[in-house]
Amino acid sequence: MKFLLEVTMDDAALTKDPAGELGRILRYWGGNLRHCPLQPGDEAAVYDSEYREVGQWRIVAS
Repeated sequence: MKFLLEVTMDDAALTKDPAGELGRILRYWGGNLRHCPLQPGDEAAVYDSEYREVGQWRIVAS
């Protein structure tokens, strides 16, 4: 299996502070993934600090 995280970097919050926003996204999902079964096909939207969708993560078969 593969864990794929895709984030669009041209969002307003990400252009102002890309390292800060990406760090926040990674910290949030790093802590929250324990609530997910992590099976192929699992996915969720990823939001910036202003709650705008900026990407997604997903589990795919290798």
